[in-house]
Amino acid sequence: MTTASLRPPATDKLLDSDAMRALALQHGRVALLAVAREALGHWRAQTPQQAFEPAPFEARCSAALQQQAAPALRPVFNLTGTVLHTNLGRAVMAPEAIAAVVAVMRGASNLEYDLAAGGRGDRDDHVDGLLKELTGAEAATAVNNNAAAVLLVLAALADRKEVPVSRGELIEIGGAFRIPDIMRRAGAKLVEVGTTNRTHLRDFEEAIGPRTALVMKVHASNYAIQGFTASVPVTELAALCKARGLPFVEDLGSGTLVDLTRWGLPAEPTPAQSISAGANVVTFSADKLLGGPQAGLIVGDKLLIQRIKKHPLKRALRLDKMTLAALEATLKLYRDPDRLAQRLPTLRLLTRTEADIRLQTERLAPALAQALGTRCQVQVLACRSQIGSGSLPVDRLPSACLAIGAAAGGNGVVKAGSKRAGSLPDRLAEAMRALPLPVIGRIEDGQLRLDLRCLDSADAEAAFAEQLPLLAQATL
Repeated sequence: MTTASLRPPATDKLLDSDAMRALALQHGRVALLAVAREALGHWRAQTPQQAFEPAPFEARCSAALQQQAAPALRPVFNLTGTVLHTNLGRAVMAPEAIAAVVAVMRGASNLEYDLAAGGRGDRDDHVDGLLKELTGAEAATAVNNNAAAVLLVLAALADRKEVPVSRGELIEIGGAFRIPDIMRRAGAKLVEVGTTNRTHLRDFEEAIGPRTALVMKVHASNYAIQGFTASVPVTELAALCKARGLPFVEDLGSGTLVDLTRWGLPAEPTPAQSISAGANVVTFSADKLLGGPQAGLIVGDKLLIQRIKKHPLKRALRLDKMTLAALEATLKLYRDPDRLAQRLPTLRLLTRTEADIRLQTERLAPALAQALGTRCQVQVLACRSQIGSGSLPVDRLPSACLAIGAAAGGNGVVKAGSKRAGSLPDRLAEAMRALPLPVIGRIEDGQLRLDLRCLDSADAEAAFAEQLPLLAQATL
């Protein structure tokens, strides 16, 4: 079929060309038939006198099949300057974690099988020992994220009872996760104590009554209150709870297992510090500062962890084998703190120096400028990265970026109704997202800025540079 005709041939004939047979072999005949029917419908919707052309029809079918085959969840370059970007997948996995996931995906595993006893096991056993070792807790368990960890702890320990929490800690994080809402869903009754900016030990003393199940402290991970403030130290709350015979629960939010000041980063409380200070249960994330897969970790007193694990919600919130494999491998890296900054991607990205990043921007700036031509101006600027995902919200890391703006003499604005309406930074951002490996930056001060903090390997830099010439074809 090589010539145009007024009407298309029968569908069987359409699918019998060399090009269509190749598409059927690659994508399957059922999928090809579906897109062929859609393409025919598109042709029929055109001018009735338009002749049927086989080549455009086959090209349309091929493009539709390629689009269907492309994964919806794709790798991207995170050049936003936010290391732990919630929308971009948070922590990057260490090679050891990736290898562990691949290994358990390929066949059966001892997920809930005790190899020594030859019988049923507990999936928590794969990380229980490591978490106890790294936090000093008596027991541990894991669920699918930290919100789930908080929900499960409250449901298991405070159902239909009261939980005093400082007003200054009634946080809301991304996705409308609010502590009051979680407490209500868990069946616990929130008792607000103190004020937004100042809460004292006496506020908790007065709030504790016969219906109190536990006292909870929540780490304000995504904001900071400054000025005339006061909060109750963990040691004092733990002592009060011990004297009143109540569990003390601390939610650390992002959570880290090591003292970050060792690498010149801002201090962040660790689960080990909370346990040492007297906390009975501590919850924290695995996919933020810890640098592992998405998970919520719960450590603390053995009897309380046993109660938590027996709650029916635990099964609904448990981890799958791939997450457990990645988590175990990540936790093992913490046994070697001297090499942690080299082996754990999150810590490696956070500790990159401004000088190293600036050298990288200077290497890449000429190639980017050449690809964009006279349409744009490319500069190397100092900037500030942020940790992200609610971690250390007021702290910034010195970095460098490629800043792309309108060329001298132009404002980069296209009038509404033009082929590409909008500002130049918006159009640049769209062109970057359309690259084979999408590039995600941030728009600031009338420029598209690409912070290279997360472009930390030679392979990643080469892959980024390799696709820059495609920008020359973009309509800006």
